Amino acid sequence: MRFSVEGIPGLPEIEPGADLAALIADAVAAGESAPLVDGDILVVTSKVVSKAEGRIVQADDREQAITDETVRVVATKLNPSGAVTRIVENRLGIIGAAAGVDASNTAPGTVLLLPLDPDASARGLAAGLRELTGARVGVLLSDTLGRAWRQGQTDIAIGAAGVQVFDDFAGRTDASGRELAVTKPCLADELTAAAELVKGKTSGIPVALVRGLGHLVGDLDLPGAATIVRPAEDDLFRLGADDAYDEGYRAGFDEGQREEPQS
Repeated sequence: MRFSVEGIPGLPEIEPGADLAALIADAVAAGESAPLVDGDILVVTSKVVSKAEGRIVQADDREQAITDETVRVVATKLNPSGAVTRIVENRLGIIGAAAGVDASNTAPGTVLLLPLDPDASARGLAAGLRELTGARVGVLLSDTLGRAWRQGQTDIAIGAAGVQVFDDFAGRTDASGRELAVTKPCLADELTAAAELVKGKTSGIPVALVRGLGHLVGDLDLPGAATIVRPAEDDLFRLGADDAYDEGYRAGFDEGQREEPQS
C-alpha cells in the first residue's frame, strides 16, 4: 500500500467569515496537485477554522482564556521561570496544556480558542468541498498536543468528517496466528501526525492533502473525532501525580478531622 502527503500552499490569511471550503478548493486548483478526487483526505489545522469561525478573544495574555475554557484541572507545575503550566480538560473533553488556547500566529493582544464543535466544523467543510469539487473527500481538523511520558508534541485529530477514525483489529489474527483482542489504531491521529510533517508551524501551510487511502473515506455521518476522547470512567490517570497525592492527603486529613477522638 502506498499513500502520499503534500502541503497545499497559497491560502491567504484567514479572516472571520471566510469561506474556507472555497479557499481550499481554489488553493488546490491553483497548485501543482491534481484536482481533488474521490478518496482524498484534507487535513486542516484547526487554527484556520477557528479564525474563519471568529473564535478570537481579546486578551493581553492567555491565562484568563485558559481558565474560561477549563472544566477540570488535571495537573499543574511551577516552572523555573515562575510561570505555571496547567494540564487541563477543556470543554471538548480533550486533556492537554492550556486548554487548546493559542497565542501564536495571531494578532497582538488576541488569542484563539478551538472551534466550538470541531466535528461539526469538519462536516461543514467536507460538505462544502464535496459540493464545490464533486469529489467525495474526507476532512480532519488537527491540533498540537503533548503526550504523557514522552517529550515533544505531535498533531492529533480533534474533528473528523467522512473519514474512519479507528481501525479495529479485535478478532483478527496476527502473523503468528494469535487472535488480537484490543489493538485499535487511531487512524485519524496517525493521519494528522503525518500531515504535520508537510505543514509545520512556521511554513504558512495549514492544509495537507493525503492521497491513496480512499478506503478510509465514507459518508459524512461516520463517527467523528469526539469518539477518540477516552471516557472518564476508563481514565486510569485522572490526575497528575502531585495533584493526586494532594487530593488523597486532604481527603485523609478531612476524614481524620471527622473522627471522634477515642477516650
